[in-house]
Amino acid sequence: MEIIDTPLEDVFLLKPDVFTDERGYFFESYNQKTFRTHGIHTRFVQDNEALSQKGVLRGLHYQTGNSAQAKLVRVVRGSVYDVIVDIRDESPTYGKWYGVELNAENRFQLLVPRGFAHGYLVLRNDTVFSYKCDAFYDRASEGGIRYDDPTLKIDWPAVDTPYLVSQKDQLLPFLGEHKH
Repeated sequence: MEIIDTPLEDVFLLKPDVFTDERGYFFESYNQKTFRTHGIHTRFVQDNEALSQKGVLRGLHYQTGNSAQAKLVRVVRGSVYDVIVDIRDESPTYGKWYGVELNAENRFQLLVPRGFAHGYLVLRNDTVFSYKCDAFYDRASEGGIRYDDPTLKIDWPAVDTPYLVSQKDQLLPFLGEHKH
C-alpha cells in the first residue's frame, strides 16, 4: 500500500496494491501493521456504509471531545468528491480544505484524522461509501460546518443535477460560528 502525503498535516491518501487476474481483483483495504509501520496508530472500532444517488452532498460533519473521530473513508461502488477541513485551532492549516475523488476504479482511501470536518458529494448513482471510525458515534458530540461556507471556498464539482443536501446540513453554522 502506498501512503501519500497531502497538503494538510496528518492527512494521508492511501493507494492499495491491487492484484487482478481473470477471476477479478483483490486488495487489502486495511492492515494495522502497515499503518503502524508508517506511524499511523489509529485503532478503528466502528464501520459505517451509506448508499447515495448522484448529487447527494453529505457534511461537513465532525464529533468533539472524547467522541472525536478519525476516519478511513473509501468508495466500494461509484464515485464521490471527498472533502475535509482542518478545524484544529492550533493547526498551521486551520480552515484549509483538501478534496479528492474517491471511486471504485482508483480504490483510493483517505485517512481523516481527528480534528477535521468531513463531507462528500456523490458523483454517480448507486454509490456505496464505506468508512471506519476510531470512536463510536455520539449524537451529543456531533457538529458540522456548512458545505457552502464562503470563507472556505470549497470547489465542489458540478454535477448535472441539483445538490441534494439534508435540511439538517443546510442549517449547519459557518466555520467562524462553530464550536469544537
